[in-house]
Amino acid sequence: QYQGLAGRSTNEVLQLYSAHGQQQKLQRSSVVTQLHGAIKKRLKQDLKSLRSFALELSKDFQRQSKTYLYQVLTAVQRIQLQNEAMQMFQIKAFDLERSLLEVTERYEKEKQKRRALHNSLVELRGNIRVHCRIRPLLPFDTAAGHSISQDRQRNFSEKVAYAADDETVLVKCSRPGHASINKTFQFERVYNALESQDTVFADVAPLLTSLLDGYNVCIMAYGQTGSGKTYTMLGPRLEENFAFSIEDESELGIIPRATQEVFRLISEKPPGSYWVEVSVLEVYNNEIFDLLAKDSCGKVFGVKRDVVTTREGKSDVPLLTHETVENASEFLHLVNKGLQLRVRHPTLVHAHSSRSHLVVTLTITTIVSGDNFGTSWEDEQTSQRLNKEVSCTFPQKMRDNKSTSSSRASSPAQLEAAEKLKHVKTRLQLVDLAGSECVGMSGVTGAALRETSFINRSLSALADVLGAIAEQRSHVPYRNSKLTHLLQDSIGGDAKLLVMLCISPDPKYLTESMQSLGFGARARQVQRGQVKKKNFPVQSKAK
Repeated sequence: QYQGLAGRSTNEVLQLYSAHGQQQKLQRSSVVTQLHGAIKKRLKQDLKSLRSFALELSKDFQRQSKTYLYQVLTAVQRIQLQNEAMQMFQIKAFDLERSLLEVTERYEKEKQKRRALHNSLVELRGNIRVHCRIRPLLPFDTAAGHSISQDRQRNFSEKVAYAADDETVLVKCSRPGHASINKTFQFERVYNALESQDTVFADVAPLLTSLLDGYNVCIMAYGQTGSGKTYTMLGPRLEENFAFSIEDESELGIIPRATQEVFRLISEKPPGSYWVEVSVLEVYNNEIFDLLAKDSCGKVFGVKRDVVTTREGKSDVPLLTHETVENASEFLHLVNKGLQLRVRHPTLVHAHSSRSHLVVTLTITTIVSGDNFGTSWEDEQTSQRLNKEVSCTFPQKMRDNKSTSSSRASSPAQLEAAEKLKHVKTRLQLVDLAGSECVGMSGVTGAALRETSFINRSLSALADVLGAIAEQRSHVPYRNSKLTHLLQDSIGGDAKLLVMLCISPDPKYLTESMQSLGFGARARQVQRGQVKKKNFPVQSKAK
């Protein structure tokens, strides 16, 4: 199109350029117009689509809002109904709780009545009271000196003895390849691993009232080595001298608590009407040792004694040391002295295993007037026997008082009043038996093996005596062991007897625990007849 421009004039060329520019401007204007129209048309379409989408979105939002609002209202109504129902349940729960409390109170009252009736039945039959205490698992249970596989170690961490309730012991007996069998034992009282020394003594304390009412009382702890007998009877020991600690009173055992209770009861009586003597002895290798006997220098050391049977058929230990005490502190001081002489030997089961039977005896002498003394005795023989019994040993200060009063007596009336004074003795025996043990588990040898043999034989003799009494045999083998000979009066029915079984819940002591529970079950069946009371004078009706 630019051909031929060379031969033309400048004006023509400019005109041609101008015309060409206008033509291109028209073309660009047409393209812009077309593009604008297309964009406008597309924008209208997009706006229409957007309007339609917004409308649909609005309708959908309204629809979902109505749905959610309905759901919220429904949920609110449901919550209101649930609140109403909860209030009704709370009212019912309160009523049930109040009813349960009333039933529980009635149950406790009935249980106390049943226990009182049972105790009365025990009194009439002369049954032996048996309590059972299950100790907690202790650190030395997992380190008893034997190599144990991991599987067995896991099994050992499980308890096999439980207190199902306060009168039932449940024992899980299992053997490899056999189904587990649960066995139950019934006793007058069962203590679980969490029950305190206070709880244990609360059930023992009523017997001490009987002591001042004229009955002899005996409390003995029975069980295997390491089952908690000494802890139950004495409390925690001090490692350096094996004496028991009295710093924490909540940990005190039956022996110190019983002494405190006895002196508390005596303090409520008229002054000078009672005095208390204490003796401490041990039965070691079937020999009796007086743990309060003193040498010429006044030092306490164990002296061998013997047990004999008097003409009245009672057991007695001649020359046994009796110390007069005026309060619980003096008593605990003497018992601590005796405990330091008690034989102990470490075994694989227990580091401080007691190797002897400990017998602590409190003898309470009651001074009574003889005006009506004979009216309450069962017969003349009993009166004569008592007079012989109480004329044995009196404290020095009482003898001095008697001599002083007799020297000052200047009239027949005073002499007659002095002669009318009578003395009645009642006795509290507190026995911490040595523990039965399996030689293979304890690992003892030499002298300790001999000790174990004597311990097991004496405990077997005790079981034989109870068996003979239960079967009402004509002969009861008390003299088969010094232990049974010593405790003949208490076992044979002259005392209210309580046996405190102590068992371990550890599976490796299952055999020993079952043996102890079996002993307790047999002891409960023993009927010795009603315990005789050391009768006190009664008030004359004529007066």
